[in-house]
Amino acid sequence: MNTGHAILAAATALSTEAAGVLLALCLLVVGFIVLLLFWFFETRRPLVLTRTAENPVLGPNPSSWWESAAVFNPAAVVHDGRVHLFYRALGQDGISRIGHASSLDGIHFDERSPDPVYDWGMFNATQARNLGRQPYRPLSYRTDLYASGGGWGGCEDPRAVKIGGKVYMTFGIFGGWQSLRLAVTSLALGDFSKRAWAWARHITISPQNETHKNWVLFPEKIGGQFAILHALTPQVLVDYVDSLENLADNPIRSNNNRVGFSNGWDSFVRGAAAPPIKTPYGWLLFYHGMDPAREPHIGYKVGALLLDLNDPTKILYRSQEPVLTPAQWYEHDWKPNVVYASGAVVWGEDVVVYYGGGDKYIAAAKANLRDFVRKLMQHEHAVLTPVKK
Repeated sequence: MNTGHAILAAATALSTEAAGVLLALCLLVVGFIVLLLFWFFETRRPLVLTRTAENPVLGPNPSSWWESAAVFNPAAVVHDGRVHLFYRALGQDGISRIGHASSLDGIHFDERSPDPVYDWGMFNATQARNLGRQPYRPLSYRTDLYASGGGWGGCEDPRAVKIGGKVYMTFGIFGGWQSLRLAVTSLALGDFSKRAWAWARHITISPQNETHKNWVLFPEKIGGQFAILHALTPQVLVDYVDSLENLADNPIRSNNNRVGFSNGWDSFVRGAAAPPIKTPYGWLLFYHGMDPAREPHIGYKVGALLLDLNDPTKILYRSQEPVLTPAQWYEHDWKPNVVYASGAVVWGEDVVVYYGGGDKYIAAAKANLRDFVRKLMQHEHAVLTPVKK
């Protein structure tokens, strides 16, 4: 009798143990399947960031007439632990000037210049005040007949990089569509830290009587020389110079070919967006494109390229779809369907892109840099959308 009970107890114990082992195996299999499905869908889904109502990060300042109409198309650099924007500002006279704002977190800009920090061809505001004069004379003009981004002249669409002990800023000098020249100026980092806007005299780097936009400086010298990317199609063109001053007498000869990379969304390539960002796998370059045949109402979308580190005229990878497309109200408010991504920085583990929305506002979009480059290299669809404040 006792033997029978012992056998029954042992059998019950073995059965319970077997059931436990089976359950554990089932859980392991289910867990493995869940992880496999997570990996499968995670590596194949677009990298999408939810839009929020907090964008735009900067807008026009009604109390400051030189930037009361629009602020847009910013350059971006990181310096002294802050993200700095040099942005295009437009006032009631239709003249574009450069303003400055900075942020500790890349989203909330708690510092903003009361006056333009760069104002090509005009009085410096501080000098004008010292002379007891009004810095600028407000004029009126018809914004519905604007020539370039809502304006009729001035310095437009800056890009900025830090090289050595200076920040270099490129921009367009607009004096009419027959002559939109590109120029570069520089500022010592020590002056930058003190907000002493003692910019060097600008150097024109494109020829007279030609219209050029969307040229970018690489953020470091390549082979000991400054590198300027000035065309993307039909081939990538990069010029190298020992000194930027040499370009004053020998401007870069480029092309205005806007042929696209494909017959799709970027069948018309406008040019480079922000200056390239160096990664272990290549130069990450955002660019502007559009499809005038199928979507003539959309002026700018943003794509991404990965260029060879040693020879950036070689395109290693290209996004098959746009990574940023105009969709929100602040991308339509003035000039509809425009996202102009002229600034990008690495902030923590993210690449943060700053762009002009509708030629009126500044917004931000970001992605994990490592994931973004991986998706780009694997021909997966990576998407940038405005970030949460």
